[in-house]
Amino acid sequence: MAVSAAKENILKRIRQALSNPVPLPFPQSEGVNSVFLPATDELEILFAQKFTSLQGRFAFCTDENDMIAQVNALIGQKQWTKIFCNEDRWNAAFSNTINLPGCDASVTGCELLVARTGTIVLSAAQQSGRTVSVYAPVHICIAYTSQLVYDIKDALVQLKEKYAGNMPSLISFATGPSRTADIEKTLVTGVHGPKEVYCFLVDA
Repeated sequence: MAVSAAKENILKRIRQALSNPVPLPFPQSEGVNSVFLPATDELEILFAQKFTSLQGRFAFCTDENDMIAQVNALIGQKQWTKIFCNEDRWNAAFSNTINLPGCDASVTGCELLVARTGTIVLSAAQQSGRTVSVYAPVHICIAYTSQLVYDIKDALVQLKEKYAGNMPSLISFATGPSRTADIEKTLVTGVHGPKEVYCFLVDA
């Protein structure tokens, strides 16, 4: 098949560019240092402020018993009758359905919390798997203060160290409820994922 003169000219320019790569204009910008200033507040406070500013619902728990009491109080207040949870440590406390598509809310853990962006880091390696945090209309995440990191870069470093050459097939960064502004230019929540996200942070 003959190549047009215009296409050949483009290919020639690409080959020339590849053979003579342009040096980075700011080589120091590719360093390992974060471009963001270090945290001035405690990570718990920073995460709570950012998470709630993104329409997340946050609760601090003094210990595991306090967390279980607060989550059950929320379930009772909202009158949710179908709670899906397939994580062994919380099954007895919360789970009462095996039907994820028909549940009112799902309960999961997480890998990490990113304080600077108010982000919950999840992965396919968790017991809850890929879909639990996004399929239910309400996602309840239980996390611990030991899982807090300042920035996304710190989260990636920890995940690499934790899984050491065997990274999970999916790592997701969930920042607040699912939302989109492409429906008649109006912000709508809960379109591609949960419409409400709760984070119960346990002091541990």
